[in-house]
Amino acid sequence: MSQFFALHPDNPQARLIRHAVDILRDGGVAVVPTDSTYAIVCHLDDKGAVERIQRIRQLDKKHNFTLLCRDLSEIATYARVDNTAYRLLKARTPGAYTFLLRATAEVPRRLQHPKRKTIGIRVPDNAILQAILIEHGQPLMSTSLILPGRELPEIDAEDIRDKLEHQVDLIIDGGHCGLEPTTVVDLTEAAAKVIRQGRGSSEGLE
Repeated sequence: MSQFFALHPDNPQARLIRHAVDILRDGGVAVVPTDSTYAIVCHLDDKGAVERIQRIRQLDKKHNFTLLCRDLSEIATYARVDNTAYRLLKARTPGAYTFLLRATAEVPRRLQHPKRKTIGIRVPDNAILQAILIEHGQPLMSTSLILPGRELPEIDAEDIRDKLEHQVDLIIDGGHCGLEPTTVVDLTEAAAKVIRQGRGSSEGLE
């Protein structure tokens, strides 16, 4: 049976944030709100938790997870960022964007794209998730919460509890999240390329 925390969307309760981070550090899988959709997350290098998420969403081993980072300084540890990419990242983070970047050696090989050696990274603009990332002290692995057989993500925490209370360790209710995913921007080449238009504006990106 999962735990269920109702957190204030703008001023999340510090005690519950600390409890959420303890659950993640102990190998837990959590559903959290973001600035786009609800996401399912775990500790960065917890193979067992990643495999649980893959089973819940029925993902194959080739599915690319996204690293949720608290700020730009954390991105530089896990991805190679040149000056051009840095300026774009600085202008668009935090926000509803996922950036594809070349992974550094800090990223476990099994979490990188097998051929391109890339990783998806984003800095979410959500007070609850930012508080979790700051308390946790390192990125979280994440993927949008789209359940098997459905095309759209889940938007209501109570509905998520009905469906997943026996499969995850924690569900955080941060209010309704949207249906629109992040805008995905490829920064692995000289010029930025939008490969999925989502919630984040693509004006001026290419």
